Amino acid sequence: MAVLVPAWNEAEGIATTIREIRSASDLYDVIVVDDGSADATQAVARQAGALVLPLAFNLGVGGAMRTGFTYAQRQGYRRAIQVDADGQHNPRDIETVLAGLDRADISIGARFAEVGDYSVRGPRRWAMVALAAVLSRVARVRLTDVTSGFRAAGPRAIDQYVRYYPAEYLGDTIDSLVAAVHSGLSVCQVPVAMRPRQHGTPSTSPVGSAIYLVRSVFALTLALVRPHPRSVRAGRGGQA
Repeated sequence: MAVLVPAWNEAEGIATTIREIRSASDLYDVIVVDDGSADATQAVARQAGALVLPLAFNLGVGGAMRTGFTYAQRQGYRRAIQVDADGQHNPRDIETVLAGLDRADISIGARFAEVGDYSVRGPRRWAMVALAAVLSRVARVRLTDVTSGFRAAGPRAIDQYVRYYPAEYLGDTIDSLVAAVHSGLSVCQVPVAMRPRQHGTPSTSPVGSAIYLVRSVFALTLALVRPHPRSVRAGRGGQA
């Protein structure tokens, strides 16, 4: 089973994330996609026991994840899950998120599903609620956290992501999900508890939150009006 970890200048904390993933299960193959880091992310990740896919320059999360899914497809993995390098995603919840693939092509680890104490306020929260409401209608299933990067993909979703996985702002979450649903893939969510970011400083200023709101609405509008390619109709099932 492929655990894809997109990383950009995460040398300070990525070793801890890798060790936690490896200790969660011997069945998890940790694949770090180094997104053009300028620090020692590659060396630290390799030393911690991960396979590293280096990118020559920074492509953003979308570009890094498409690289990871392409590798997973070529290596014959039937299931893949994204785990962020900053420590917010608890590796002990990987099994829980993967279990959602028993009933859907894409399983999202949701932060706002009555588990844990993760909270967001102000314009950022408004944007998340609005995005979830719209995408719930698109996917025809109740979703509360459509911007979560803690998500798993079954074989049909992996094929879809290799064909289309946008790199622009929120493309890796919003646009990729809209494209997958329009292509006939199913989505579910499972509750997980997010941890505080272990390294780095997230942007939580009022100005940053307001910008997030505006950019989120734009990203959603673009995702809904953009024509998307059809998915590869591979059969669901199996895992590695």
